[in-house]
Amino acid sequence: MSQSPSVPNAAPWDQTFLPPAPEWSGASRSLLREASDPWVTAFEADPEHDFSPTYADTRAWFDRLDAASDLIRIEQFGTSPEGRPIYAVIASKDGAEFDPSKPVLLAQAGIHPGEIDGKDAGMMLLRDIAFYGRDDLLDRVNLILIPILSVDGHERTSAYSRPNQRGPRIQGWRHTATNQNLNRDFVKLDQTEMRAVMGLIQRYQPDLYLDIHVTDGIDYQYDVTYGYNGENGIWSRSPATALWLDDAFKPAMNDALEAQGHIPGELVFAVDDRNPRAGLSDGGLGERFSNGWGSAAHVPTILIENHSLKPYEQRVLGTYVFIETAMRLLADHGDDLRVAVTRDRALRPSEILANFESTPEPVATRAFLGIRYETWESPASGRSEIRWLGQPDPEPWMMPFYGSRPTLTLARPEAYWVPSWRADIIERLHLHGVRMEVLDAPRTVPVQMLRLEDPRVSGRTSEGHVPITVETVTPEDRDWTFPAGSVRVPTDQPLGDLVVLALEPQSSESFFAWGMFPEVLNRVEYIEAYAIAPLAERMLEADPALRAAFERRLAEDADFAADGDARLAWFYERTPFYDDRYRLYPIGREVR
Repeated sequence: MSQSPSVPNAAPWDQTFLPPAPEWSGASRSLLREASDPWVTAFEADPEHDFSPTYADTRAWFDRLDAASDLIRIEQFGTSPEGRPIYAVIASKDGAEFDPSKPVLLAQAGIHPGEIDGKDAGMMLLRDIAFYGRDDLLDRVNLILIPILSVDGHERTSAYSRPNQRGPRIQGWRHTATNQNLNRDFVKLDQTEMRAVMGLIQRYQPDLYLDIHVTDGIDYQYDVTYGYNGENGIWSRSPATALWLDDAFKPAMNDALEAQGHIPGELVFAVDDRNPRAGLSDGGLGERFSNGWGSAAHVPTILIENHSLKPYEQRVLGTYVFIETAMRLLADHGDDLRVAVTRDRALRPSEILANFESTPEPVATRAFLGIRYETWESPASGRSEIRWLGQPDPEPWMMPFYGSRPTLTLARPEAYWVPSWRADIIERLHLHGVRMEVLDAPRTVPVQMLRLEDPRVSGRTSEGHVPITVETVTPEDRDWTFPAGSVRVPTDQPLGDLVVLALEPQSSESFFAWGMFPEVLNRVEYIEAYAIAPLAERMLEADPALRAAFERRLAEDADFAADGDARLAWFYERTPFYDDRYRLYPIGREVR
């Protein structure tokens, strides 16, 4: 029988078990409006600034803002699994259609609804644009705010959603109504919410995409951390964009945040939460995340991770400053960013690096603003635990930094051929905006098919799938007939890198790796021992090379030699009766 949560001598939202927060009194507090203001937000009206409104109350507030201001409009761009509208709030002086010369900023909040800082910050900023003198932001930039992406998760509210996070006191749930993590869905596009986002991105072609989160892990002094693939000159699929972010965006953003009393930092992750000084890592470069997808799709994308142990007020105000500053930077330097993106979209590398893992040794040493801590012996865990003290360490920690390295290099084919009966795969490519040719009649073409050698099915599920890995594939040249409705997907297009990563079975981000092709692992026909045994003897008599190979296998593999079924299976695999499509990946590669 389940028991209700117990927090002794405390209100349900009391989190006195968390480490203390350092004192903060940033200049950005001047952004808060009084509770008597007719356009005060629920976050501001709360005396503790530790509250975020419900989905219904948020939408009602935005509807009122839309009705009162010609600068604001609401656009529904999807419907959640539980039937709630997913909407964006658009701020523009252009009317229904954007001026294409103006950069577009897309700020997305609530992909993890417990991490909802961007919603309340966006409400304040849009209010100030509409009524309190910040409408100049729209002179040269348009803003699209998604206040709540995972609207069903947002409404699974509780005081017990995120125990490692300080506020708001009532939070949404990390996953969706279908128990999916949307921040793992940027390539596979399983979920209604992410498919809707891709449609919005195709429609408005944002010049900069902010994905707003709250991080977990160790304590530190930074309140706003953010990052992007290619930061600090490391390798990126969009190197020109990364250089613009390094040179034009990051210094100005950090200056603006610091001027308002915030402490910006680079997005890093502890390599060992129980040993804070062990080092930092970049957290990986996977395309399933927004920053990895943005690099591959050449959509400049910044992953913001506000620090979970900072007060909600501090995080929301830092997010306000971030969004406003991003708009001003796009206004001043948006043309340069567009030039960088154009360069990146023209890249066609012959080899695609994939399957990144942490470097075994540090690649650099970084100064890090840490928080003092001590250890104690916990009777609950029976081991030494960390106790953060809430006191900024006056001396920066010099921390080893671990980067990422590729473990797989994929050759870029001319194109892929996807059979019509995999309409689900074709649909996912279409949702990404991938250009493809649809066959109106059957066509026989020379292609390279891949035989999967020893694929491994995972023993656990991940995001509603059973992952499958394959390290080795054997190419086989075939003349293959693709029926009407099949598609040819050229890689000579801006999304060509993403196509390779999604369709090569060895890629850890591929549709195959997510377990979407389990049928190719099923062998259909078989042969009885009474039939294959005499056939095998004939094969040995007729083919000296086969006999030599069989005898060599017997001598080298004692287990094989002792297994009659395995011995007969060896012969069966070398007959024309064997299933030719067993472990044959059904997507063809067109190569020079």
